[in-house]
Amino acid sequence: MSDGMPGSTTPVIEVTDVVAGYVPEVNILNGCNLVLGAGEFVGIIGPNGAGKSTLLKAVLGLVNIRSGTVRLSGEDITGRKPHELVERGVGFVPQTRNVFPSLTVTENLEMGCFLKPALFKERLAYAFELFPRLGERADFRAGALSGGERQMVAMGRALMLNPSVLLLDEPSAGLSPALQDQVFLQCRTINRTGVAILMVEQNARRCLQVADRGYVLDQGRDAYTGPGRALLEDPKVIELYLGTLARARTGGS
Repeated sequence: MSDGMPGSTTPVIEVTDVVAGYVPEVNILNGCNLVLGAGEFVGIIGPNGAGKSTLLKAVLGLVNIRSGTVRLSGEDITGRKPHELVERGVGFVPQTRNVFPSLTVTENLEMGCFLKPALFKERLAYAFELFPRLGERADFRAGALSGGERQMVAMGRALMLNPSVLLLDEPSAGLSPALQDQVFLQCRTINRTGVAILMVEQNARRCLQVADRGYVLDQGRDAYTGPGRALLEDPKVIELYLGTLARARTGGS
């Protein structure tokens, strides 16, 4: 396993030896480590139950961390409330229930600016430039949009406060292959503006194709990390990831 991100600058996100879970005495993360550099795009892959989404929630303060630390630009944020992290420049796009279906596209995006309403007009223009389709659908209720369009709304809302880091939980889930490709390309575009991205994704191959680096999680631990495309061709990663996935599908331990 590599030592994490290249260079010596302070990571925007640093997870160290985190043990976490949702109920007492049941740990989902078992000493997990992760580093996300400023402006970097990092993907997290692994079989179902490996702790991928739990890791994002641990960063965001949505799961009980029993030991270990989470740092944001060097500051210990372990267990901080989500709204505090949003104020500090962390955006989050959950996998489900990530739009307000009864509100219009514009109103959804406005909700993303509730902490700094003065930014709304400027950031709305940015969102419509990044996602032209949302500009065309500005007055449509989010519940009437396609799955791909709703994902754009969720990502746009998370970007309204101009975050330095964006956490994405399964952004391609439930989308057609064509729309999945569109989402991955949009993520890359967002990353090129300087926003660091930490993305959990089941579509491992596509994730590692677009990410600078990847982490393979297995049983709540970071089993491997390295450049995304290198992981795609690493026999050990292929064996670990596919082997564990096959056991999960057949009900094995």
